[in-house]
Amino acid sequence: MDALDRVANFAATTNACDVPAPVIARSALIMADCIGAIVGGAAEPDVVDLAARQTGDGPALLIGTSQMRTAGTAALLNGTAGTTLEMDEGNQFCKGHPGMHTVPAAIASAAGKTISGRELLAAIAIGYDVGARVGIATQLRPSMHPHGTWGAICAATAVARILGATPAQMRHVINMSASLGLSTSRRTMLEGGSVRNIFAGISGQMGVLAGDMVSAGFTGDMNGVAQVFGHVVSDVFDENAFASDLGDRWEVSRNYFKMHSCCRYNHAALDALALIRESHGTLDHSTVETVCVETYSLAVELDDPAPKNVLAGKFSVPFAMATALVNGSTGVDSFTLPNVTNPIILDLAKRVTIVEDPAMTACLPNNRPARVTISLRSGERLQASTETNRGDWSAPYPLTEIHDKYMSLTTRLWREDDAARIWDMVQDLERVESPAALLSAMADAPKDS
Repeated sequence: MDALDRVANFAATTNACDVPAPVIARSALIMADCIGAIVGGAAEPDVVDLAARQTGDGPALLIGTSQMRTAGTAALLNGTAGTTLEMDEGNQFCKGHPGMHTVPAAIASAAGKTISGRELLAAIAIGYDVGARVGIATQLRPSMHPHGTWGAICAATAVARILGATPAQMRHVINMSASLGLSTSRRTMLEGGSVRNIFAGISGQMGVLAGDMVSAGFTGDMNGVAQVFGHVVSDVFDENAFASDLGDRWEVSRNYFKMHSCCRYNHAALDALALIRESHGTLDHSTVETVCVETYSLAVELDDPAPKNVLAGKFSVPFAMATALVNGSTGVDSFTLPNVTNPIILDLAKRVTIVEDPAMTACLPNNRPARVTISLRSGERLQASTETNRGDWSAPYPLTEIHDKYMSLTTRLWREDDAARIWDMVQDLERVESPAALLSAMADAPKDS
C-alpha cells in the first residue's frame, strides 16, 4: 500500500463517529468562520454582479442570499465571496487557505443529501486534511499563488466523502482533482488582479465536478498527486509527509483565524503595531515621521506603497500599516477604495519601509515574526516585536473574538438575530440528523427576504 492508498483509505473509511470530538468542534468553528467570510464577501458589488451572470436553478444556496444554484455554481460563487474580503481562515504549514477550498463545496454537495451534521463536519475535516497535506508535502513554484492548486483536492475529497466513495474511488478522486487545479499567477495578489479571488471558488467547483466524474466512472492517472505536485507545479513531493500521522495529526487543529482584513503576511506587523498602541496609548498618525517594519521574506514581497485597488491594498504592508494608523482599525472598512485613494494614507504609506530579517525568515513556518519601529516627529521612537501572529494555533484568538468577527461580517446581509441563531446551529451541527434546517435558516436570513 503506497502513500496515496493510505491517504485514500483514511479519507474513505474513517467513520464520522471516530473523528475526535475536538476535531469535529474545530471543524464547526472553521465552518462558521467560512460562512461569515462568505456572507461578508457576498455583499461586495463585483460578487453580486458575477452571481447574477451565473444563472441556472439548483438545490444549493448562494450563502448570504436566498438564491439557489447548481452545486458546482454555488461552490464557485460561495468560494469567491469567501475569498474577497481576505477574512477567511488558513493554515501556515500548507501556506494556504484549506477552509475556503473545502467548506463551500461540502455545503453545496450536502444540499438534498441524506447526511448527518456530524458526517458533514467529518467530510470538512477530512477534505481539509488531505488537501492541506498536499500543500505541506510540496513546494509550489514561487511564481504560483497557492489558491486554486491543491485546494481542488480539499473540495473533491470532502465531496467524495459525502457521496460515499470507496477507497478505490477516493484514490481516483484525489488523482483527478490534482489535475483540475489552476496555473495560478502570484502576481495577481501583488498587482490587485482580482481574478485571484475566484481561484478558491474554482477549486470548489472542480471538487463537485470530480465527485460527478468518479460517480460516472472517470478515473485518474496512477499517482496524479505525486506527478502534478512533484513534477508539474513543483519539483518536490514528499510522500512521507503526505501520509504521516494520519488520524493523529489533524490539520484543522493547526489552523489560524484572521481579524485583519488583509493578507496574512501583513499580520505580524499589524500585531506589533497593536502592541505599540497598547503601550503608548493614543497614537495620532500626524505625529508619525517614519515606520520601519523588519520581518520575514514572504512579507517583504508586499512592499507596494501605492496599491492600485482594494485587493492590492490588502497585499501591501506599507498601505496596511498606514490605513491602520489613520483609521485606528484593520477591519473591512479600513480596506476600501476611499482608503486606497486617500492622499493622507498614501503619503504615510510612502514613509513605511519593509526589510527582511534573515533570522525571522528562518523561523518559518512555525512562527511569523515582525519588529516595528515608529519614529515620531518629536524624535521619540516606539518599538514592538511579535514572534507569531495572533490567531495562530499556538496563539489562538478567544472564541468571543471569532464570534464577534462572524457577526460583523454576516450582518452585512443577514438580520442580526438570524446570524446569531445560525452561529449556534453550526456549533450544534454534530448533534443533528441533517443539515437541512441550517441550510433553510441561511436561506431565510437575508434582510431583504
